[in-house]
Amino acid sequence: MIKLAKIISTFFGLGLFPLAPGTLASLVIIILYKYFLFRLSWPFYLVIVILITAAGVYFSTIYSRRLSLKDPGKIVIDEVSGQLLAVFLIKPDWIILVICFALFRFLDIIKPMGIKKLENLPEGWGIMADDLGSGLLVSIVVHLSLWLF
Repeated sequence: MIKLAKIISTFFGLGLFPLAPGTLASLVIIILYKYFLFRLSWPFYLVIVILITAAGVYFSTIYSRRLSLKDPGKIVIDEVSGQLLAVFLIKPDWIILVICFALFRFLDIIKPMGIKKLENLPEGWGIMADDLGSGLLVSIVVHLSLWLF
């Protein structure tokens, strides 16, 4: 079970990359979205996000316990879920996707508006929740901006 937890938590090993593994995982999601994921129906896409998030909570709990760390940098499934949420229903235009990527990474790092408090949730919930909060905030900001301008 620990091997599966490592594979899922590190998003098939991306979390083991020595430099900025969370940024790499987010970038991979942007590319997957641009060329494939945007074609999915929104209910199916949402089911995928929910399943990845549920797997992330479960497996990141197991893997973080194994590493004896609260939120190890190797765990990037949280960035995957958060970035997927950030681009939900976004047109696959490079400019908009780059904005979503940059804004998500920025918010994931600074954790504004109470998002940091989500890290206090227990185990995998805390690992996943702050990234989902950042992703949701990005989604709201980008959708509102596109609607207003």
